[in-house]
Amino acid sequence: MWNEEIECMSREDIFELQLKKLQATVKRAFDKIPFYTEKYTNANVFPEDIETLKDIEKLPFLTKDDLRACYPFGMFAVDKKEIIEVHSSSGTTGKPVVSGYTQGDIDNWGEIVARGLTMMGLDEDDIIQNTHGYGLFTGGFGVHYGAHRLGATIIPISTGQTRRQVEIMADFGTTCLIFTPSYGIYLGEVAKEEGIDFEKLGLKAIGFGAEMWTAEMRDRIEETFKTKAYNIYGLTELMGPGIGMECCAQNGLHIAEDFFYPEIIDPNTGNTLPEGTHGELVLTNLERESMPIIRFRTKDLTALHYDTCECGRTLARMERITGRSDDMIKVKGVAVFPSQIEKALLKVSDIEPHYQIIVTRPDIMDEIEIKVEASEALFSDDIKEMMGVKRKIGEYIQNEIGIAVNVSLVAPKSIPRSTKGKIQRVIDKRNLH
Repeated sequence: MWNEEIECMSREDIFELQLKKLQATVKRAFDKIPFYTEKYTNANVFPEDIETLKDIEKLPFLTKDDLRACYPFGMFAVDKKEIIEVHSSSGTTGKPVVSGYTQGDIDNWGEIVARGLTMMGLDEDDIIQNTHGYGLFTGGFGVHYGAHRLGATIIPISTGQTRRQVEIMADFGTTCLIFTPSYGIYLGEVAKEEGIDFEKLGLKAIGFGAEMWTAEMRDRIEETFKTKAYNIYGLTELMGPGIGMECCAQNGLHIAEDFFYPEIIDPNTGNTLPEGTHGELVLTNLERESMPIIRFRTKDLTALHYDTCECGRTLARMERITGRSDDMIKVKGVAVFPSQIEKALLKVSDIEPHYQIIVTRPDIMDEIEIKVEASEALFSDDIKEMMGVKRKIGEYIQNEIGIAVNVSLVAPKSIPRSTKGKIQRVIDKRNLH
């Protein structure tokens, strides 16, 4: 283990440590960040009201809209000169969410990910090929800092250049690959074309995340690369990858509970749910200098377990994410919102503002189809005109969300309407359970 004292701490000691850190975090946020001062005062809750861990339920939730309202630096609890690094979300539905880091935060991030890499069986002798993107996205950097903390060699190759990836893998003696599941499948196919024998290459582990996946997909990855594949979970808002990582048991992701306090709530009522019950994950930073995030609604659906793992760790285990409590979908690692599709469609004439997003996984790769109603005039026009409109829709949507989609033009008034509230825009047919 990387840090046995923490990773095998008794539940009573974990709770005691979390309470002390939570009390300090809430006071610091209230004193240093005007947003929290106003929010908590309006809710009539104050730092001294947090006497037990259950008292966290007195605090209002935090959402992405709250963070966007504080763009860019309104959530910082330190002077900007102490911020040495900034990341952000894509900002696909408005202002991006900005995440700042002090040197202490970077050190803690490395510690968290180093624990996870150790869970995967890695040490200072390993060579980690990191295909996650570098830049404002946190994925590449989280693994990078964890590898440094572990003392392993990191190859920061980022995404793309797939044949070059295969060449590097073979020439450099890569022992661990980090990728999204969909890119991993493609990488495996190219490696096979290039004649790579993974039995001889000797990979020790795969780390994968940033997409929802099935047990069958994990099986395919492990069969392709001839090694175990371990799930990684993270959020830009809280830190980045490493919040939860799988151990050798592959029975849930261990949450670094000395840095994050997890809750599961009913997404409709906001009430806290008991252990083992599926609901929405809520996370709180317990030790973050730059910008403490308290009771953030992740929208990710999962369950928590607190029994001791067969690996010996006592840290809470989170089941893999199998859905969302909002209308966001993740396709090929990309967050897609119906509002983005709508924005693209509104730029195209000869179609009606009625559409459906259908996501399927016929094999391993996700596919996304956009059904759009043609106007009466277009539907009665010649096929050439309709094909031109389909191409235009596809181009506009790809420009908006960054991935290609299949477009189907359907007859006017053929897409169901809703007279009882929210229209069902997204139909997710993937079996993610």
